[in-house]
Amino acid sequence: MYFENCGKKHTDQTLELAAARARELGIEELVFASTTGETAYRALEICKDLSLIMVTCHCGVKTPFESLLAQDVREDLTKKGVKIVTASHALSGVERAVARKHSGIYPALLIADTLRLFGQGTKVAVEIALMAADSGMLSGEDIVAVGGSGTGADSALVLKPASQPDLFDLKIREIICKPRQF
Repeated sequence: MYFENCGKKHTDQTLELAAARARELGIEELVFASTTGETAYRALEICKDLSLIMVTCHCGVKTPFESLLAQDVREDLTKKGVKIVTASHALSGVERAVARKHSGIYPALLIADTLRLFGQGTKVAVEIALMAADSGMLSGEDIVAVGGSGTGADSALVLKPASQPDLFDLKIREIICKPRQF
């Protein structure tokens, strides 16, 4: 499925398509990006029968030492069965700091930009799969990973996950949906 453009307005349909494909393939784990928890609440409604793993931004993205995910939202989602990963972005992290300080080309940033050739949501879906694997939240079986372009969700992939040291063992098996214009 291709959306004409990117954005939050596609969140429900992206989650519906992702959940339907997961069910068709017998995939039990749905990994998705959510900064504030809004996408997580939609996933709880739409993807009830799947194991939900939410990946959120590391603390300090906007303000040093502060999380963008409110503590009460984190507690509520956890109570409702959502597993939450808060970690540094797998495809930037420390390399972004080095790139700001020293000019040059850095492998993780090149990989991120290459994935962005398919759209921001595709890059996010791969990145959160790495982060969820690194956190020990995944079984190692195929997953459906859902990302977005800023807010909400507009891209979903079927992936064979891997952790960061094994990045090139990660396999994008299918693109379920993504925007055409990004």
